[in-house]
Amino acid sequence: MRPLREHQSEAIRLLRLSLAKGNKRPMLQAPTGFGKTLLGAAITQMALDKGNRVCFTVPAVSLIDQTVEAFRAEGITDIGVIQADHPGTDSMARVQVASVQTLSRRMFPGTDLVIVDEAHQAYKTVFQWMANNPKLPFVGLSATPWTKGLGKHYDDLIIAATTADLIERGYLSKFRVYAPTHPDLTGVRTRAGDYAEDDLAEAMSKPQLTADIVSTWMRLGENRPTLCFAVNRAHAKFLKEEFERAGARTGYVDAYTTRDERQQLAEDFQAGRVKVVVNVGVLTTGVDWDVRCLILARPTKSEILFTQIIGRALRTAEGKADALILDHSDTTLRLGFVTDIHHETLDTGRKKESSSGQRAKPVKAPKECPSCAYLKPAGVHACPSCGFAPEKIEEVETIEGELAQVKGKPKTFDKATKQRWWSGLLWYVDTRGKSRGWASHTYKDKFGVWPRDLFDHAIEPDGEVRNFVKHKAIRWAKGQAKKQEQAHAA
Repeated sequence: MRPLREHQSEAIRLLRLSLAKGNKRPMLQAPTGFGKTLLGAAITQMALDKGNRVCFTVPAVSLIDQTVEAFRAEGITDIGVIQADHPGTDSMARVQVASVQTLSRRMFPGTDLVIVDEAHQAYKTVFQWMANNPKLPFVGLSATPWTKGLGKHYDDLIIAATTADLIERGYLSKFRVYAPTHPDLTGVRTRAGDYAEDDLAEAMSKPQLTADIVSTWMRLGENRPTLCFAVNRAHAKFLKEEFERAGARTGYVDAYTTRDERQQLAEDFQAGRVKVVVNVGVLTTGVDWDVRCLILARPTKSEILFTQIIGRALRTAEGKADALILDHSDTTLRLGFVTDIHHETLDTGRKKESSSGQRAKPVKAPKECPSCAYLKPAGVHACPSCGFAPEKIEEVETIEGELAQVKGKPKTFDKATKQRWWSGLLWYVDTRGKSRGWASHTYKDKFGVWPRDLFDHAIEPDGEVRNFVKHKAIRWAKGQAKKQEQAHAA
């Protein structure tokens, strides 16, 4: 078995302490990047070393083979699978891997320890198993153990590291969040604590919002490998069509996508043959793709779902400086950054209070930069992205009897940046048949001034210039289409 990292070793130490205190149902919080599979294998091996049997439960049949392969890679080979017609079925093996769905239709296996993966999903089957076997130890594993009432079934929360800890130690990627558009959720109802899917899909499928999602990615996405989270299948397919219409090769995943199709899509994504993958709630767990940009087009009130989604972009990778989050849902503005979401205890169904007996203060929401839509932490004055800092003066000033609104200072660009853009635009003139006038007007669209005192030297444009050019072309095409519609209507 691979050596454990410091936070994994600390989790094992705290787990042993919890069990020694008499707790039978501890919950281990293991955020994205913690190495939950290795942690689960280490706990399993710890039980095997004592001569005990282990049952490891997963939330879906599709994760059984993945778990078995991961355990075998760590040297745990005495494994059986509880699943009809599975070639790995072996009731005599000391380690059994089963899906919760399979267990709901069978008798619970004889075992000395149960490890429940993704325990925040709070399956009734697991709770029934607990109730029928009060002396049998259960260990829950979850990145987000904050489900309401989970503390009625588990008796201890073990936090060896948080998302913020893992980012600080370099095990997770830093991230930037932009809120380019704000959906109108007026009239969207709430069901089971989150937005009603049918209402939400209608609100998020408005053509202008969908166009903004695509054009923003073209402008800000830096051509990064991207996951996009949609509301439902219709919304996801609509987004896929819009991305492909804009020239971005796009994949699609939902609950009905086969394992082979997912594997092929993962390979295409890794190889760069697919730039954007739009999905409907199926890539929130068990995915270790190299995601460098994430589009949140699915508003949620759930801290659990929000954290699971953002976690897909936080894995580190070679050459990855940070993750880019394009939040078109206002979820970050409502819930805060994922690094701000933290709970010290399991939820027992009662109103949460701090250790002093007073209700815990809510986390201050981030603020949107009015210049570039970057979300900055509360209390940060100057925008870390564009440098814009609101003037701390009166909002109006008197000039000859008239009131004039005071605006922030415009964003400035150095000459090297302007030269890079001008040279990139001249490349389009030399290689794509564009006119010099087109290059000059595109430059003015970007910088607000005409290109002056710059060298006429064409170089191949970078992703930022290409995306801006594509964004402008899409905007022009849509304007032409609108004019034609108006002409026909007249």
